[in-house]
Amino acid sequence: MTETSFQPRFQGFDCSGPCGGRFDAREPRSVCPRCDRPLLARYDLEAIAARLTPSDLPRFGTDLWRYRAVLPFASSIALVRLGEGGTPLRPLPRLAEELGLRELWLKEEAGNPTHSFKARGLALAVNGALAFGRRGIALPSAGNAGSAAAAYAAAAGVRCRITMPQDTPEAFVLSARALAAEVRLVPGTIAEAARALAEWAPAPEWWNVATFREPFRLEGKKTLGYEIAEQSGWRLPEVIFYPTGGGTGLVGMWKAFGELFTLGWTEGPMPRMIAVQAAGCAPVVRAFESGSDRVEPWADAWTLASGLRVPSPFAGELILRALREARGGVIAVSEEEMLEGMKDLAEREGCFACPEGGAVAAALRRLRASGEVQPEERVVVFNTGSGLPYAEAWRRARANVGGAAR
Repeated sequence: MTETSFQPRFQGFDCSGPCGGRFDAREPRSVCPRCDRPLLARYDLEAIAARLTPSDLPRFGTDLWRYRAVLPFASSIALVRLGEGGTPLRPLPRLAEELGLRELWLKEEAGNPTHSFKARGLALAVNGALAFGRRGIALPSAGNAGSAAAAYAAAAGVRCRITMPQDTPEAFVLSARALAAEVRLVPGTIAEAARALAEWAPAPEWWNVATFREPFRLEGKKTLGYEIAEQSGWRLPEVIFYPTGGGTGLVGMWKAFGELFTLGWTEGPMPRMIAVQAAGCAPVVRAFESGSDRVEPWADAWTLASGLRVPSPFAGELILRALREARGGVIAVSEEEMLEGMKDLAEREGCFACPEGGAVAAALRRLRASGEVQPEERVVVFNTGSGLPYAEAWRRARANVGGAAR
């Protein structure tokens, strides 16, 4: 693919930071060249709205590419696609009754290729790498993103290098290697994995598809917002609970809802988004509650939820902006609460959740008990991946072991 791979209503990129930079799509862009902030894809939404309405969407399939009009790539090109997106939004009647909620819905992302929501972002990132003429991708990962990147790279016929923390669950390491990725394990967290990647897979030979280090993963994740809106009859929920590590999904939904308002496909207000983190790694919670505009690194980060073990999210400022514009909030849950949340979803609703999903269930239970979530509000919670790779977490949950000692 080349620059002609892009559709005409994709206009380029805007810097998400204070410099206000605007860039076209004619040359590869990773982050803002002026201030090193994440880039946001820009579209001519008025032109799209003039040609497309929600009633047109069913003819474009059931996966995330049904929203191709608001994604960067031209309809004339062949995409690397594995069936990503189109996951169910299903009711949770037993938990809703127990918690005294009128409507409680689960966005179940385990049905994606490689069994997690990461397939959405990596599908777009790998197609973006191809559009920019890249033949090798690289990223640090603590689990699901590595599996997804490896799968899409294999399907695209490009090389893939991944650095992972040494304590990454073995299932993720095995799956990435099975999918032909080169994997190196490094001591520490994903922050140390990112530093190791810079030496092992340098630019420009390797295109970095790490969280917010290129602009297309966000476009894949924003389809979560489009799907929730469409599956809700274009009537947005009042509250969304989302497990937040690097923040791509939360920011992606915030971007999606803003686009939907401009398109005229739904009306406000913006859902109140709650960022859920682990008590052992809660840099966004700390920054939000202190009123800061910056997310400072979290020392000695640890949690069973590998996707929440992100001590220094690159897009911290953008995450805080999205939360505040969405009138959102934050909450950190303990390991014990997380394990109980996993059991809640499994035993009451038949959802074999990942620890991040358990964290969301625990956060809802606590905020409902405090009255911060009202009975009449329509609430959406997320399970971002299958519980299968998390054998240790599930052993602890089944044994009712609290504390999750190291």
